[in-house]
Amino acid sequence: MANSPKLAAIIVVFLLISTYNHCSCSRHYSPLIGQISGQCRPSGYLPGKSGNCNTEHESDCCQDGKMYPQYRCSPPMTAGTAVSMTVNSFAAGGDGGGKSECDNEYHSDDELVVALSTGWYDNGSRCLKNIRINANGNSVLAKVVDECDSVYGCDADHDFQPPCPNDIVDASPGVWKALGFSDPDNVGEYDITWSDE
Repeated sequence: MANSPKLAAIIVVFLLISTYNHCSCSRHYSPLIGQISGQCRPSGYLPGKSGNCNTEHESDCCQDGKMYPQYRCSPPMTAGTAVSMTVNSFAAGGDGGGKSECDNEYHSDDELVVALSTGWYDNGSRCLKNIRINANGNSVLAKVVDECDSVYGCDADHDFQPPCPNDIVDASPGVWKALGFSDPDNVGEYDITWSDE
């Protein structure tokens, strides 16, 4: 039993090293948001369920049994980060589904409004604030009125559309037209940069 204090000391050192390694890892990875060292990875997968899906603006519709990635984070934003802009109607009966999350209102297709992927929406911290969108050699201010949900979908609340990708600015036809696109449906998706105004 003379070696017991040495063995106890070795075990304590091992536990301290293990705890340190675990703590240093947890600073770089959060299972809640799935973010690792600046990258955004899926936090899970949602099984698809089809239903009455509005295909206006060529919206994707959920397919039964297909697995859709879920994201609680979005890529870090820098001035030169190119992301995808898609077209969405925030009007009553449009492919955006229900009323906008930020103000519980519908918005006409002429208004300059957007929805942001869940990570950028940031629990509503950007609600009713303007962002600056740069695309097609033009720049426009648009108001954030909704979340493009990157976690949930494939149900009536989400118009049976899958969760959004994590790098989407979902813009009204008015935003597209202000950026010089006469027919956004022919473009469908376009690389843009954006920043907080």
